[in-house]
Amino acid sequence: MKIKIIPCLKDNYSYLIIDQNKNTACVVDPSESDPIIKYLDDNKINLKFILNTHHHYDHVGGNNKLKNKYKAKVVGYKKDKERIPNIDIMVDDKEIWKSENFEAKIMHIPGHTTGHICFYFYKDKIVFTGDTLFSLGCGRIFEGTYSQMFQSLNKFKQLPLDTKIFCGHEYTMQNSKFCLKHDSNNQKLKKKIIEIKKKLDNNLYTIPSTIKEELECNIFLRSDNLETFSKLRDLKDNF
Repeated sequence: MKIKIIPCLKDNYSYLIIDQNKNTACVVDPSESDPIIKYLDDNKINLKFILNTHHHYDHVGGNNKLKNKYKAKVVGYKKDKERIPNIDIMVDDKEIWKSENFEAKIMHIPGHTTGHICFYFYKDKIVFTGDTLFSLGCGRIFEGTYSQMFQSLNKFKQLPLDTKIFCGHEYTMQNSKFCLKHDSNNQKLKKKIIEIKKKLDNNLYTIPSTIKEELECNIFLRSDNLETFSKLRDLKDNF
């Protein structure tokens, strides 16, 4: 599988998961349709599925146009079926969703929203985390609770260390400043920040990260209890 990062809107990332043998693809969280259509048509790729991690408009805004143009099926969490536009396939926590060569485990990860899920392509060691886990950060808690978000982040700690993380936004540099403020002696974090700056200076993406890097550098994954996590999440909201 090939992963193509598609920048959308101001700082969103959508992702094309491309089966190069069949020239078919899934798209994860299409916030807008035009950049995705351009890449698909330029490369003569047929879009088969639209995978939504949650219902926020900057993650589903391209659903309708993409579905109409390619007759693609929309995949989303079954308990969010009223909020995912034009949903076709409803999946549940711990379910294995499989079609053709695409195969992912569904993980329900509430906190940012109550119906947030991620798509874990375990055979490829790739996870699409939406707005729950960012590189060096985590999402704001809009609908869920601190406890839910803490438990959701802990689920990622169980994945293989070399699992690649593809998240919903390019927030890495701003997140790094917060991590450094509260973890100022972390040498691995300081090294990662140098790498982040190099990538951004060269107009490269800071994504993907890995589970290993996040365990070493992400202050939210390094929080080992709910109280500490909750305090940090509050501080980040006003950072």
